[in-house]
Amino acid sequence: MGYYFYMPTVLLILGTILIVFAMKYVSGAVQARSQTANERSYRTLAEEAHSAQSQYMALLSSIQASMSEISARLGQVEKILKDVG
Repeated sequence: MGYYFYMPTVLLILGTILIVFAMKYVSGAVQARSQTANERSYRTLAEEAHSAQSQYMALLSSIQASMSEISARLGQVEKILKDVG
């Protein structure tokens, strides 16, 4: 009679242990996938930021060149006005 209670109890304990380890394994796998997805997302974001920064630097260089040209022309206009006046 004791055998009928002993085996299901042992199987229940072993099954519980097996389920706990399986859940831990699945949790680790899900976390690893999530971390990989996050790293890809951050890498993509960093590449986009670098691209945008490069475009802004090119635009800033263009603006600085235009400002230098405007300053040179303004200097010429001032010189002409001084010569006339």
